[in-house]
Amino acid sequence: MAASDTPRRRRPVLTALGLLALLGVLSVALLRVVPPPMTFLMSSRAVSGSGLDYRWRSLDDISPNLVQAVIASEDAGFCGHYGFDMEAIEKALRDNARNEARGRDRFRGGSTISQQTAKNVFLWPGRDWIRKGLEAGYTLMIETLWGKRRIMEVYLNVAEWAPGVYGAQAAARHWFDKDADALTNREAARLAAILPSPRRYQATAPGPYVRRRASRIQAAMGTVRNDGLASCVLD
Repeated sequence: MAASDTPRRRRPVLTALGLLALLGVLSVALLRVVPPPMTFLMSSRAVSGSGLDYRWRSLDDISPNLVQAVIASEDAGFCGHYGFDMEAIEKALRDNARNEARGRDRFRGGSTISQQTAKNVFLWPGRDWIRKGLEAGYTLMIETLWGKRRIMEVYLNVAEWAPGVYGAQAAARHWFDKDADALTNREAARLAAILPSPRRYQATAPGPYVRRRASRIQAAMGTVRNDGLASCVLD
């Protein structure tokens, strides 16, 4: 094969990659102003029989208590990073290596709220390296094109809070029979407490683990308020 054939063979691949990158940027730009449609996770859960309760609400119609609770529980450095918390990632890697060495089947994530939003909205569930690479790319794009307030708004609207229940409004209705803007400190902390495993834990009549975790989150919400850790989201 002549050397000149190599660039010709690469051209279609580069063109396809360029088109995929352009589509990614356009989709991120569109969702800066349009509520996300059904995500991969929602559709897969619905097909498996979990149902679908997805109710979009503006951030203005979601209690600030829930914003403070998820920052306290999921990503205390949300307002200070650009999508990635390297300290949290390094700690997660150390903890996971320690658990593996001890034969413990436990996995600790180091993902920020921005990374979780990128994964939930644009990608499929899983831990493969291709998806992680795409997650990093989408994280950078939403940090650049959306900003923190929009990232938080989307995150609170697409997060799963019970089997088939997505978003703060559906969660507030499902667990507490009220609208998302009426959530109290305690209720917001309960919702944040079940986020890591919303199909396993309950926000009402919780077991000891959720009660302890919610209590810690509620205490940490005071630090979030006093130290302005939610200032990039809340006026």
